[in-house]
Amino acid sequence: MSEMTEEQLKNIVEAALLAAGRPLTLDHLLRLFGEENPPERQALRKVLTTLMEEYADRGIELKEVASGFRIQVREELAPWLHRLDEERPPRYSRALLETLALIAYRQPITRGEIEDVRGVSVSSNIIRTLLEREWIRVVGHRDVPGRPAMYGTTRQFLDYFNLKGLDELPTLAELRDLDSIDADLELEIPLAEGEKDAAGEEGREGEEGSGSPVPEAEGGTGGTPEEAPDEPAAVVEASTGVVPVEGEGGPPPEDSRDGT
Repeated sequence: MSEMTEEQLKNIVEAALLAAGRPLTLDHLLRLFGEENPPERQALRKVLTTLMEEYADRGIELKEVASGFRIQVREELAPWLHRLDEERPPRYSRALLETLALIAYRQPITRGEIEDVRGVSVSSNIIRTLLEREWIRVVGHRDVPGRPAMYGTTRQFLDYFNLKGLDELPTLAELRDLDSIDADLELEIPLAEGEKDAAGEEGREGEEGSGSPVPEAEGGTGGTPEEAPDEPAAVVEASTGVVPVEGEGGPPPEDSRDGT
């Protein structure tokens, strides 16, 4: 087989990214060419950069996220594309968003530690929903009586929010208005009736409890995420790195996240 041109290589990569329906890494793309005359990794990166430049002024973009590269619709076009859905997906409660924010910024963290910060109990339906959504996972167990599960975020969480790593999370100072974040998170998978009722009740509890100071979590900074000090997310993440469970996906340990 003769050596392919850069234009041919670019067309193959573009077609693969469109057909895959998921992010592809450089290793995934290299496998497309078999063992005979595979392109150099540098050549692949070059055509990926070319595609990014070609999409710069279009309605789609080539984005690198935690799991690899993918072609996607530009975020600013979402208000128009939402009208393609026959039914508007339900929004998640403030309680779920607070729980997710605490896990993202203070991982690894237990359910009890989340409850200490929020000042109210965390509904089992909220944890189940986040697990089923594959935004969080069990990364280990705290070495205390009862050995409670510790939760951390996953690569799917990073992919959904267009992030390459946890260091790209907004700073805590930018998370002061969870209601505005709630308005942006119109998720695609609706909750079951029982889960919506339980999540709604838990969200109301969280809103009622937010009117007074929330007890400070042990070893934490106290308050809800929007009341946390102005500290870069990278610093918080570096000080509470996730210890991945062997054999599972998710964000790598802190000493390797820069290369994610």
